Amino acid sequence: MDDIVQAALKKWPNVPHCYGWLALDARGDWYMRDDRIQRSGPFPRVKGSRIDHDKLLAFIGRNYDCDEHGAWFFQNGPQRVYVELETTPWIWRLQPDGTVLSHTGRRAQVESAWLDEGGHLYLLTDLGLGLVHTQDMSLAAEAVEAGHWTPQDCIAAKLPAIHRFQRRPHP
Repeated sequence: MDDIVQAALKKWPNVPHCYGWLALDARGDWYMRDDRIQRSGPFPRVKGSRIDHDKLLAFIGRNYDCDEHGAWFFQNGPQRVYVELETTPWIWRLQPDGTVLSHTGRRAQVESAWLDEGGHLYLLTDLGLGLVHTQDMSLAAEAVEAGHWTPQDCIAAKLPAIHRFQRRPHP
């Protein structure tokens, strides 16, 4: 986490957590969900405002983490902003050289591959479980054909329990 975030946590240790205001979709895009959007419907049916500001995206990415219950959050200064996940806590972007990067730009080492009933490919890495971005499926197919990954079957609805993450954190 950023030093400024660590300092804020020490200065204001008891700021209440925030729920429902930040979401991550299956393409690795972040969305702000104010009260009006939250009343309009659940994520991802009603997404909210997509965050496009590069410096804010980088700040979120550097301060994105998981608590002991598998709930993912963005530490915004002293306030923990819990994230609603459309699919998984990580969205993987595959690079032509075989590198796997998270939606936050972090490098990951693949441990195993999983294919669900809908044909979605997941990678378990040293960072955790994530979904391969739809635009990178041709690179993923090349990795499978080359024998780098051997996808095992899985059921998408069971992934949060197996890999210990929450899609909808709540107080």
